Amino acid sequence: MSHTPHELAEEFPDHVDAIHKLKVEDAHFAKLFEEYHEINRAVHRAETDVEPTDDLHMAELRKQRLALKDQIWSELQKA
Repeated sequence: MSHTPHELAEEFPDHVDAIHKLKVEDAHFAKLFEEYHEINRAVHRAETDVEPTDDLHMAELRKQRLALKDQIWSELQKA
C-alpha cells in the first residue's frame, strides 16, 4: 500500500483551476476542501506511523476521506 497523501490536485488533475475557483468563491466548497485535507493529513500521519492508530480508526478515517472526496467531486461536476 502506498503511503502517499491523496491531495485533491492529484486526485482531480483536470479540475485544479475549478478547485481553486470554488475554494475562493464558495464557502461550502471551501469547508469541504479543508475538512478533506484535515482527514487526509490524519490518514497520512497514521499510515506513516507518525501518529499510529488502530485498524478500526484507520478504516473510519478512510471512509470519511472518501465521503468528502465524493462530495467534492459532486460539487466539481456542478461547477
